Amino acid sequence: MNLRNQRRMAAQILKCGVNRVWINPERKEDVVDAVTRSDIRTMINAGAIAARNPKGISKARHIYNRGQKKSGRRRGAGSRRGGKYARTPRKRLWIQRIRPIRAMLKELRDTGKIDTKVYRDFYMQAKGGSFKSKSHLETQLKLQGYVKEEQ
Repeated sequence: MNLRNQRRMAAQILKCGVNRVWINPERKEDVVDAVTRSDIRTMINAGAIAARNPKGISKARHIYNRGQKKSGRRRGAGSRRGGKYARTPRKRLWIQRIRPIRAMLKELRDTGKIDTKVYRDFYMQAKGGSFKSKSHLETQLKLQGYVKEEQ
């Protein structure tokens, strides 16, 4: 049974591709007799011919991978594009380091734990990059005897 013509006409009527046209295997004999477009329309209304649903693209893989990235995975050396300082510029790293240090110095000065001269001295050291972190600044202040150790 050659149903090429019927399939083509059904595709035009259903406004879909030829491969999406579904012909009921039990009603093939009736479809063979349908030779005009109106016959095909009748077959469509009767349910002997229908359009299959279009195939979609599954999002499951994408959703899974997004979850993995959210929990810190899939960020190894093979996934990286750009150099170390292209991903986080040196300036951004500097800002992240200096802001807490300066905030801590201001707080110590305002609460009276250090005087203005010590504040200025340590501020300039921080500006010169002497301290790696807030905790490093804290240890230096304690070592030099400007801030007392808390129990």
